[in-house]
Amino acid sequence: MPIIGQMKPRLLHKLVKFLSACAVLPLFIANTGAQPREHLDRIAGKPNLNGIWQAVNSANWNLEGHSAEALDAFWQLGAIAAIPAGQSVVVGGEIPYLPEALVKREENRAAWPAADPEANCYMPGLPRATYMPYPFQIVQGEGDTLLFSYTYANANRPVYMNEADHQIAPVDLWMGRSNGSWDGDTLVIEVNSTIDQTWLDRAGNHHSYAMIVTERYTPISDSLIQYQATIEDPLTFSRPWTIEMPLYKNIEEDARLFEFNCVEYAEKLLYGDLETENPVLTE
Repeated sequence: MPIIGQMKPRLLHKLVKFLSACAVLPLFIANTGAQPREHLDRIAGKPNLNGIWQAVNSANWNLEGHSAEALDAFWQLGAIAAIPAGQSVVVGGEIPYLPEALVKREENRAAWPAADPEANCYMPGLPRATYMPYPFQIVQGEGDTLLFSYTYANANRPVYMNEADHQIAPVDLWMGRSNGSWDGDTLVIEVNSTIDQTWLDRAGNHHSYAMIVTERYTPISDSLIQYQATIEDPLTFSRPWTIEMPLYKNIEEDARLFEFNCVEYAEKLLYGDLETENPVLTE
């Protein structure tokens, strides 16, 4: 207190303003929690999720917490090819693998990047499509129309909002089958029938054909969504587990989704062993 009493009025005024801001900050954080706001823009009574969205984190490198790391095989690229550090987006910190599934993850890591479906331009599946380093677009209509379109590999998926249309796909699909519903202001999507060849990130985290992903999109404001995905797969994990992260809307007036048709960039990786230096053309 004696020190404060000796402060110059101007400095004391700044200190008071700083302390006042610190006192208000917890209230601000509490008010921006997982509860949707009443003033959200709406379509037919439901939150309007139309727009271009993107995750801003390192989850596509590794869902679990990880340090920055050099990729020695690509040393010519220097820092461009280094892995950025990131916090875990897994609730509880770690993915609960079964022992044999953990062995497979280590095999995947040893075979990266060629073994990663992303390197081969295969569609990413869910939930990975959500947090790849590319934006995606939600198209929401008046009725049961809901479509997700992704930059990477031109992937897309319709979400079947009519309960009569909910079903398990007869065959496994790269983007799975998405059955949707509303839980208040939260969009809930259950994704089934995802082919077991998709990965969850670049760190080799994987799943089996039995995986069910339950996504929850909770709007906090017109430009912020709290995303949550619970993964159930008894063939790979000892229990269900959940990831959480915010999604941010691109608010530029001319925002648009561009194509990243990456197939041609993966052809050499996929089919390079079939090339010949002097191909012979025959009639």
